[in-house]
Amino acid sequence: MAKTVLIDSGPIVAVLRRRDQHHAWARAHFESSDKSFATCEAVISESYFLLEGTQGGAEALYALLERGIINVPFSLTGQLAETVRLVRRYRDVPISLADACLVRMAELDERTVVFTTDSDFRLYRRNGRQVIPLIIPP
Repeated sequence: MAKTVLIDSGPIVAVLRRRDQHHAWARAHFESSDKSFATCEAVISESYFLLEGTQGGAEALYALLERGIINVPFSLTGQLAETVRLVRRYRDVPISLADACLVRMAELDERTVVFTTDSDFRLYRRNGRQVIPLIIPP
């Protein structure tokens, strides 16, 4: 069964900002994928904020969404209690709302892998103790 790739803001920003230290790495993973990436609205919002000042960044982000390269199947409304539980559990890391949503998405589908540049994902666990498979720079 094929894995679902959950994408965090780091790879989105890296692929859209040529000067990002992870640009080549992120671009290689984007180009090698034959499936769309799944994410949450919090990641899209965070990416939009991080792309501020990047010429054409917001439009390029919209294009990834419009072309279906990135889709947003997660509903915070339907997963609020469990997502807030994660935010409280990892408040000392600290965890962002976007990261908590991705961890929750990983809990909902055991076939997922998280595509991120954020080393905090090495600390997060799904369902209490399970390591989350990652695509992360070395």
